[in-house]
Amino acid sequence: MSLDLATLETMRRQHPAWRLLAADSGPLVASFLHRVFVEPNVRVMSQSDLAEALGDTLFLLREQRGAEAWPKDALDYLNDWAANERGWLRKFYPPASDEPHFDLMPATEKAIAWLASLAERSFVGTESRLLTLFELLRQMDEGSEADPQRRLHELQRRRDEIDAEMARVRDGDVPLLTDTALRERFQQFTSLARELLADFREVEHNFRGLDRRVRERIARWDGAKGELLQDVLGERDAIAESDQGRSFGAFWDFLMSQARQDELTRLLERVLQLDPVADLAPDARLRRVHYDWLEAGEQAQRTVALLSQQLRRFLDDQAYLENRRIMELLRSIEARALELRESPPAGEFMTLPDTAADIELPMERPLHAVAVKTVIADLAIEAGAEDLDASALFSQFVVDKAALVEHVDRMLQQRPQVTLGELLEARPLTHGLAELVGYLQIAGDGSSAVDDNVEDVVRWRGADGRARQARLPRVIFSR
Repeated sequence: MSLDLATLETMRRQHPAWRLLAADSGPLVASFLHRVFVEPNVRVMSQSDLAEALGDTLFLLREQRGAEAWPKDALDYLNDWAANERGWLRKFYPPASDEPHFDLMPATEKAIAWLASLAERSFVGTESRLLTLFELLRQMDEGSEADPQRRLHELQRRRDEIDAEMARVRDGDVPLLTDTALRERFQQFTSLARELLADFREVEHNFRGLDRRVRERIARWDGAKGELLQDVLGERDAIAESDQGRSFGAFWDFLMSQARQDELTRLLERVLQLDPVADLAPDARLRRVHYDWLEAGEQAQRTVALLSQQLRRFLDDQAYLENRRIMELLRSIEARALELRESPPAGEFMTLPDTAADIELPMERPLHAVAVKTVIADLAIEAGAEDLDASALFSQFVVDKAALVEHVDRMLQQRPQVTLGELLEARPLTHGLAELVGYLQIAGDGSSAVDDNVEDVVRWRGADGRARQARLPRVIFSR
């Protein structure tokens, strides 16, 4: 990225990490979020728990600095930090939950990590990082070598070095790392382990962006279903085949191996028992840092699962609507055929399109005819004196949907299930078809089922006093 003046000015205005560092409340936000999210590796926290933790922090600050230091409520501060103008927290509703939850944004974690890097270190280790660089170069060189002879030559050289080292160990010459080298490598391990946890939050954020784009595309799509699925799955494959997707997949496969997990546990236990490492007073959570990696990776996998769930829900909804429309057409044809079975109408009953093509020659088409321009007379409109019947303006009615819902709930209090026919027997229709449609809308919004094998007949009287009826599949309301 180019660090020119225009780019930096734009980042200063828009980047959440820069806004956090420049904010007056930045020290409070960074210290609180580091203590609550980063340090214990908490991925998601409910609104009540986070507000309670922030309330305790604000209470202590007000005791030290006065009530005017932080006057607002804890929940107000959380909503302010999650607003688009800040972007330090992500506020969302998890599936099957009506309570908001909060998660740390990747930009916020980057700002906190940068603040942690400003602390003065006891010593700056360079040897371990130099060895890491050499090891990375060696892996790239060997991994890109396609000549079998050169690969065999390199493997032979490494085997000779291992044989020579084994001979020295047999003779009692066991080389050991110094205390300084142990502390240096342990500090580098701790730093990389924390950076890996931060990278997981950014990977999850990228997958959430993909999920959001898919939901927006489904909501606005009005074309063929196959084209939408091809477009969405193509983008999903592009993410999986990208550098980030391949790296995440390889990491997840490596870490999900039980042998690798046991090896990491064994190595961590042995390293943390070393005296030079114990003198550094390492964080106790480092003993289970690989389980923190698993938890963070599982959170990213759940985000990917939400994308698949959204696609499956879209397919189920579309299939249900299409099948329902087909069944409605078939039933209407059957009902009409049964009505006409005993007394078929005279004349043509059904017409079929011609099997031959209609040919129309170009010279048979009529020529263009100029439209006659309408002349509008400029006349003044005068008010009439006739008396009109205005009763039609006041004869409209409105179906009270809340009363219908109350009637359904009252019937469900007496039994676990009730059909639409039983509801109408207890309370007949007063507004005809409009009220019947209201009941069907309530059934579609709530927990109800439709039995296509049983047919109910609904009867009512219209405003003109004539009896009317409707046949429809049995609708069952449930608690």
